[in-house]
Amino acid sequence: MIYGWVIGGLTALDLGIKSVVEGQEDGTFPRELPNSRGMIKLHKNHNAGFPFGFLKERPELVKTVPLMVISAMAGALCSLLQGKGKTAQKLGLSIIIGGALSNLYDRLARGYFSIEWDRLKKVVFNLGDMFVFLGSAVIVAEQVAVSLAETAKKVGKK
Repeated sequence: MIYGWVIGGLTALDLGIKSVVEGQEDGTFPRELPNSRGMIKLHKNHNAGFPFGFLKERPELVKTVPLMVISAMAGALCSLLQGKGKTAQKLGLSIIIGGALSNLYDRLARGYFSIEWDRLKKVVFNLGDMFVFLGSAVIVAEQVAVSLAETAKKVGKK
């Protein structure tokens, strides 16, 4: 069950990094990530809502919606695991769930969403967010490849 290991491993990795960042003094942030040549800055931010603080005044909703979405994704993964193939979709969903679970843990256990680093000027991400983006990219890339293959078949038949 490699996909369970992917989910658990990515969740643990992100939570471990968040734990290290949370244990450091607030005054040492923001700072450059060593060896990133200034491309990545570490931050220690807390967000009680969705991105940009949206709905921070509704904490139960901010906890419940991600739980429902993760549950739906886990159900989709379980459904995919019943059959052979669709490896990219299984892997993509596993990566997404791994990142989403660490962010859900933040919301449920800490009451806020922990944010560690940025690459953009005004938007700050954590590793869990990057896993969600990466998993989504895996699924999109697989869908594009399938679509291109189907189009090539149709063109070849004419």
